Amino acid sequence: MKRFADISHEQVALEGVKLRLDDIINKEIEVTGFRINKTKYIKNESEKCLMLQFKLNGETSVLFTGSDVLIRQMEKYGHEVPFLTMIKKVNRYYTFA
Repeated sequence: MKRFADISHEQVALEGVKLRLDDIINKEIEVTGFRINKTKYIKNESEKCLMLQFKLNGETSVLFTGSDVLIRQMEKYGHEVPFLTMIKKVNRYYTFA
């Protein structure tokens, strides 16, 4: 008998405690999942929103951001999930380091 998870092509829900991006700046996180969707609040060039799921100190968390740099990096390197990283704030933008 097949399991639904084996035949479903739907995206798995990302769960965790919601944190703000500034709460994790310069802290090592393990990125465990992500989703990029069209944003409701157009404040960035891409008109996209990144939902990032990660582990910090063993606890699963999520954050939402419209950072175009982080969105581009996840579009380019998202196939490498899971991975360890830090998010740095450089002047007025955020980047994985």
